[in-house]
Amino acid sequence: MPQLVRHFRQVLIWPLQVMPIREESQIQEPWDILRASQDEHSWRELKDKFDGRSENLQERYYSEFVTFLPYVRRFLYGEGLGRGATARGAESPLRVFRRSDIARVRMTFPGPASDPETFNVDHVDLCFLYDIDVILLVIEIFADDLSLTRAEEAMYRFGRAYPTYWAKGGRGGHCVVLAEWLGADGSVLAVSDYEERQKYLEFVDRHRAPFFSSLWTCLLRPLVPDYSEEKGLIRYRQIEYARMPLMAYLAMDDARALTRADFVRLGLVTGPGESSVLPYSERYMRNFEDRYCYDQFWNEERSGRPGTRFMSCGHGFVMIGDANDPFFVDHDAGLLAQFRHQYFVLFLIPHIHKATLLMLSDRMVSALNKLVIEDPDSVRRFKRTIRQLLEIFLRFTHRYWFHEVSDQPQAKEIYRMTSSYLGTDPLYVEVRHEIEDMAQYLETDTLRRQANTVVRLTVVTVFGMIGSVVTGFFGMNLFAFAEIPLALQFFVLAAVTGGVTAILFYMLTKSKALADFLDAVSDERLRTSEKLRSLINVWRNKRS
Repeated sequence: MPQLVRHFRQVLIWPLQVMPIREESQIQEPWDILRASQDEHSWRELKDKFDGRSENLQERYYSEFVTFLPYVRRFLYGEGLGRGATARGAESPLRVFRRSDIARVRMTFPGPASDPETFNVDHVDLCFLYDIDVILLVIEIFADDLSLTRAEEAMYRFGRAYPTYWAKGGRGGHCVVLAEWLGADGSVLAVSDYEERQKYLEFVDRHRAPFFSSLWTCLLRPLVPDYSEEKGLIRYRQIEYARMPLMAYLAMDDARALTRADFVRLGLVTGPGESSVLPYSERYMRNFEDRYCYDQFWNEERSGRPGTRFMSCGHGFVMIGDANDPFFVDHDAGLLAQFRHQYFVLFLIPHIHKATLLMLSDRMVSALNKLVIEDPDSVRRFKRTIRQLLEIFLRFTHRYWFHEVSDQPQAKEIYRMTSSYLGTDPLYVEVRHEIEDMAQYLETDTLRRQANTVVRLTVVTVFGMIGSVVTGFFGMNLFAFAEIPLALQFFVLAAVTGGVTAILFYMLTKSKALADFLDAVSDERLRTSEKLRSLINVWRNKRS
């Protein structure tokens, strides 16, 4: 008899890079555009759940709040309005918008005569980050009394931005056959188009960028893909792989009845298969439990309740427990509430870290690609971009970057597992070194230019000393200018000023060669002929 999932939840998180709206501004604030155009779309800004009225604060939000360390709370919730905090200083760096017009999603999976499966949509959110050009699309769906195979299919196939290949018959590889967003009245709001192979191929051939399925682009409007021809002020690009990170919650009648192969498929999100066959080799999976499972509360013995198994592979986080355990299924104060709040944040923060670091790396590559060494304007734009990236990176480090988010052992360990498998620590070090190398280059280039300026001014001063000494020896009044007419005095003044200015600029143009000549004169190892040759080289054309 197939296993039933009494309650199933899946949360998709799709990180995207937002393109700058104003090139000259570091902090773009695209949420202001979304807020100002509410008549044109379905996104609405969510009110802060900490609104200062204790009767409105639910217990699950309180439990979420106390899970995290103080500096993480400031990132998630901002400062309180007490103690004289200003409204702007009290704001959280997170700006969340939600659309409520989507009630369900209907999926058709591969297989002979496969009936569509309908999931309820709990919420569709769009999260902006202050000072960071990254957004996160968050979608939570749920269903009751779902077969384990269908749950595995939904986890494996639903969160795909585009197909990576096309299977026999034209179906998009690894994707659902069809997905439809449904309104509260059952009307179809948007449909996937994974099977339209030629459209994807033509877009990649033309733009060298992936084409996102209409299932997701319709959801994000008025935001538009950066490479599309659609008009829109807020434009986004892909940051990571086509597969969206996900969380899954499975309440089972008997979680211990799941085989080791079932746990591997769920924990690594590999898709459905036979419960008796591992999706990977036995040798590769020999330490699966040690690498991917957190089993402090998992009981494999037949006596007592099975407890809860947590699994994390970076890309996915899965919680499996007993549907008959009241604490596991409690929506307000149990593990289901924690899954949707504490564990969601524990999973979200590392993905914010990774997305931001990848965004900064992409911006550096883009700046280098646009750099034209022979064009002074291009060099100035490049320097300005790198300095802005350095400033953004510093603010990201002090506002968003955490190694630990909680002192609670379970939360600490799950956060560590997720961050470790995402590789955020080595990625942070790599991006920091890249930005520091860029900044050091700019500083070195500035010092080199300043040194060249000092050399030129020194050359002008040295040769100007000749005239200064001569006029000083004969006195200031070498010629009796006081005895000539006033008009002639103005003419002589203008002529001398023009001549001296011309000589000055001529010396500046020859300052590099003159500096070499002065170096040669001061070098006692050079013969007189070599020093004269250095003087002659001042007037030689050295253009290649």
